[in-house]
Amino acid sequence: MTELLYYLDIFGIIVFALSGALMVGRYKLDPFGVVVLACVTAVGGGTIRDTILQAPVFWVVKPYYLYVILTTALLTIILIRQPKRIPKRFLLVADALGLALFAVLGTQKSIMLGAAYPVAIVMGTITGVVGGMIRDVLCNVIPMILSKEIYALAAMLGGSLFVAFHLLGWSENEATIAAISGALLVRLAAIYWRVSLPAFDIIDKEDK
Repeated sequence: MTELLYYLDIFGIIVFALSGALMVGRYKLDPFGVVVLACVTAVGGGTIRDTILQAPVFWVVKPYYLYVILTTALLTIILIRQPKRIPKRFLLVADALGLALFAVLGTQKSIMLGAAYPVAIVMGTITGVVGGMIRDVLCNVIPMILSKEIYALAAMLGGSLFVAFHLLGWSENEATIAAISGALLVRLAAIYWRVSLPAFDIIDKEDK
């Protein structure tokens, strides 16, 4: 892993841990709950990815990820005393940034582990969306991946762009930055203009 990818990985952990901590803060859970949800959000997707690919789970091999998550959660508790006063859009933007980072980095790591390109894109999508999905389920909220939000599509786009740039012979850093930017722009555009996919809605006929 290059120095740039290392720092992007740590930044992604911080962003997703912050996203999880802020979500929990809105539901008035205790500090232990904040730490648990921050941890689940930050490492959930990567854990599933590594398990499927039969690779050592990244935070088990490198426990400093847990220290980063714990520090982020504690600083969130100390510095952000009233999460409900934070605009909901801030949480969405933080989540979008984590989604873009992890989707691309997850795809990149999967390729390094020998996964085929389609599989790597799926693994990148899992890395980006599963942590937030578990967070939302534990908070009794419908996960964004299951709603009309352009969420998983943005993650898949990021992974697909990385694969495309990789095949075109771009350097690893260039491909990573460009793919993250593409996924992030799509997700932010969907948030700003409230673009969503059409809902699948079944209307039951009334009995006559």
